[in-house]
Amino acid sequence: MSNSNMRRVFAGLVGFAAAAALLTGCGSGDPLSTGNQGDGEETIVIGSQDYYSNEIIAEIYAQALEAEGFSVDRQFRIGQREIYLPEIEAGKIDLFPEYTGPLLQYWEADTEARLSDDVYQALQQATPDDLQVLDQSPATDQDSYVVTEEFAKTWNLRSIEDLQRVTDPLTLGANSEAEQRPNGPKGLQESYGVSVGFTPIEDGGGSLTVKALQDNDIQLAIIYTADPSIKTNNLVALEDTAGLFLASHVVPLASADLDPKAAKVVNRVSEALTADDLVQLNARSVNEQLSPDVIARDWLQNL
Repeated sequence: MSNSNMRRVFAGLVGFAAAAALLTGCGSGDPLSTGNQGDGEETIVIGSQDYYSNEIIAEIYAQALEAEGFSVDRQFRIGQREIYLPEIEAGKIDLFPEYTGPLLQYWEADTEARLSDDVYQALQQATPDDLQVLDQSPATDQDSYVVTEEFAKTWNLRSIEDLQRVTDPLTLGANSEAEQRPNGPKGLQESYGVSVGFTPIEDGGGSLTVKALQDNDIQLAIIYTADPSIKTNNLVALEDTAGLFLASHVVPLASADLDPKAAKVVNRVSEALTADDLVQLNARSVNEQLSPDVIARDWLQNL
């Protein structure tokens, strides 16, 4: 979609975005179901992972909805998928920015889907009846195995498969739940025949993980491809030739009862958000240390 079309899509959002950043909902947490915008009778509870990039997307949803008169309750920085998905399934959260591949694997660990459209279609089928996935975005934030540039040069690494030639012991660093996930040590062994140890680092591929790589405390880390620290710290994301990591597009996970008008607003956000946008949004958080509400407001205003 062209920039001029994007401006028309968000014509109703821009003027309100700055003020919307200051608003928070205070409702019951039930999904919006009246179909009346701005009546204040229902509140949409929006959650986010304990990950700055995910929080920025959730804040964009919140401000876009508030600009259209919806009441929003922000429940951000909840934690990892194993913590927040049961809350969503229990109806305590109405809207949540998710990622197609990892979400599909949560519900269907043995899925054979790997490519974007296949993953999204399988996700739609796997989603529980009381939930729905809205339109997936062009924006991607793909899990990846990352090494330092020095380590990659030492062992001539370009793909994950190349790790087979490393004769030194390998340790993977990631959040603790990654040890049992399909893309953890077991998946690496099954897909590539590469054996690794595991060290839990609870910062979602953040500064502690990067430092552990640079200090050679770990040799391999799971870091999202949209993380600006990959470029800033001269890290190398290894090519996933076996498709261990599924396609991972930003996708809103919502209550099946979410007001269709609210869903339409969120789908417009998804359509507008690109992969380059997401990297730039993340860089503003990491490099400029701006808050998610400011980053979200500026993105909406600049469309």
